[in-house]
Amino acid sequence: MQKIPDAAATMPKSSEITYGADPSGFICGFAFAPDKETLPVNSSAALAWLNATQNAPSQAFLWLHFNLSQANAQKWLRDHLSLPEHFFEALRDAQGSMHVEQVDDHLLAVINDVAFEFAYDVAQIATLWMCVGHNLVVSARSHPLRSVDRLRVAVKAGERFPSPVALLAHLLRDQAEVLEQIARDVTGQVDQIEDSLLAGRSNAKRSSLGALRRLLVRLRRLLAPEPGALFRLLSRPPTWFEDDDSQELRNATEEFSAVLADIGILQERTKLLQEEIAAHITEQTNRSVFLLTMVTVLALPINLTSGLFGMNVGGVPFNQDPQGFLIVAAVLAVFTGVAGWFAFFKQRD
Repeated sequence: MQKIPDAAATMPKSSEITYGADPSGFICGFAFAPDKETLPVNSSAALAWLNATQNAPSQAFLWLHFNLSQANAQKWLRDHLSLPEHFFEALRDAQGSMHVEQVDDHLLAVINDVAFEFAYDVAQIATLWMCVGHNLVVSARSHPLRSVDRLRVAVKAGERFPSPVALLAHLLRDQAEVLEQIARDVTGQVDQIEDSLLAGRSNAKRSSLGALRRLLVRLRRLLAPEPGALFRLLSRPPTWFEDDDSQELRNATEEFSAVLADIGILQERTKLLQEEIAAHITEQTNRSVFLLTMVTVLALPINLTSGLFGMNVGGVPFNQDPQGFLIVAAVLAVFTGVAGWFAFFKQRD
C-alpha cells in the first residue's frame, strides 16, 4: 500500500505564506490532519500535497480560499484543480438563493453572505461559492465577506475540523451568528422607532422602517436554504461522508433556520409598525382636513355677506342706517354660531 504523505512534509515556511497577494487570486489555505496542528499553505504547497495524495485514502484535507476579482483566479482553478464543471457554471450565475447540492462526488454550496464592512444596505450582500470534496474544500468570493472571514480567523486561532463537512457546517453556524447580530441590531433600531411612536413623537420615520424591512426581506430571500435540495442531500449523502457529517450539517442548518425564523418575525413586526405609522399619518391628515373644512364653513356666512354688501348697486340694506353695521354683525354672529353648532356638536353626535 502506498504510504500516505504527511501534510507537514509539504508545508512551506511561515515566511513564504502570503495572504491575498497571490496573482492567481489565492487568498489563504490551510491543511487539516487528524491529531495534528492546522498548518497554513500557499498555492504551490497545496498543489504538491494534492498531487502526492491523489490516489491515497487519507483523512487529511485542504481548504483553499480564492478572490474571484483577480482575473486569473478561475483560470488557475481550471488548470490546477479537478473541480466539477457545474462549479464554474455556478460562478457565472447571478445572485440566487442559498443552496447546497451534490454534484458528482462533490458538494456545491452557494452561500449568500453580508459584506465585511456591512452598513445595513441591501446592496452589501454577495455570494460565496464552495466546492467540497473528500480531501479538498475550495471557496471563492468576489468581495470580502464577514462569515468566511470569521471562519478563517477561527482556523488561524487553532480550531480543528475532522472533515470537510465539519468546515462547511462551521461556516453555516458562523453565518447564523452574523445574522443573529444583524437581527439584534435591527431590533434595537425598531425598538427606538416603536418607543417614539408610542410616546407620540413625530420623529418615527416610516422611511427608516422601510429600509430595514427591505433589508430583512432580502436577507430572508437570499439566505434561506432550499429545503428540498438539502433534504435530498441528507437522505443520500456522498460516499465519503463520515458518520457524523450528516448530523452535523443538519444541526447547523437547523440553527441557521432558527435565526431566519427570528428574522421573519422581525420582518412582520416592522410591517405592523409601518402600517401603524401610516394610520397615524392618515389620522393627522384627516384631522387637518377636517379643521380646514370647519374654518371654511364658519367663514362662509361672512364671505357671502361681505360679497353681497360689497356690490356697488342700489338697494343695499342698512346703507343709511347708523346701526346697520351692528345689525349685520349680529346676524352674521347668529349664522356663524348655528354653523359652528352643526359643525362641531352634530359631528360629535
